[in-house]
This record gives sequence, structure tokens and C-alpha cells, in this order.
Amino acid sequence: MSEKHHRSLVKGVSWRIVGTADTIFLSWIFTGTLGTALKIGGVEFFTKIFLYYLHERIWLAAPWARNVVEENGVLVPKDEHRRSIAKGVSWRITGTVDTILIAFFITGEYSKALSIGLTEVVTKVFLYYLHERVWQRVQLGRLRPG
Repeated sequence: MSEKHHRSLVKGVSWRIVGTADTIFLSWIFTGTLGTALKIGGVEFFTKIFLYYLHERIWLAAPWARNVVEENGVLVPKDEHRRSIAKGVSWRITGTVDTILIAFFITGEYSKALSIGLTEVVTKVFLYYLHERVWQRVQLGRLRPG
């Protein structure tokens, strides 16, 4: 099963909007400064779009826990729940390291950087899972088999 590159790009941007809002909110909670939170979120917005695109393309090459089913006479890819969970975990590891590095660079404080990054592990795995399940219903950029 294959998908067009623009699907990965649009999916990445939609996730980045959700993820950046979460990062800004958590950064504001842990730093107490909206300006610092906006800086962390702003830098992260761009680094994560690139990282997410690469992550998505790697997962597209892996057929594990992905099935093709017929819906209304059309064959469509369907990811199993365990695939969505595994993608969420692998993305979160990548994203957490990126967030911690950015937060440390901006704040200069390990404790704040780790607090922001480690809290995101919980919030973003949940948000990413929901995002993946929504995108299972979106047909934009899907190539039909055959």
C-alpha cells in the first residue's frame, strides 16, 4: 500500500498544529513565561514537521499491522490499533528528544527541559493516537492498490 507525498505533508502539518499547541501550553506551565513557551513552540514547529515527514515515510514502508479491506467496493488500507500505538510510541521517542533539546537550548535549564519533554510523553501519545485514528478516515492522497 502506498500513499502520495502530499498526504504525508498535510498529515504532518495537521499533527504539528496539535502538537505545537500542546508544547506551548506545557512550556508555559513549566516556565511560567508565555514568551519562552512561544519560542519553544515556534522552533519545535519547524523541526518537528521535518522529523514527522521522515517518520511517516519510514512507517509507510513497513507493512506490519496494516491490512487492506474492501469498503463500498474500494480497497483501502486499514491500520490495526497496535500499529497506531507503535507509531505513536516511536514518534514520541523522537519528538521527546527534540523537545528536550529545544527547551534546554532556549531555557538553559535541564530541569525545565526535562519536565516539559517528559510530560509530553503522556499528553502527546494520547493526542497522536487520536490523530492517527482520524486520519484513517481521510482519503486524501491515498493510492488504490492494483
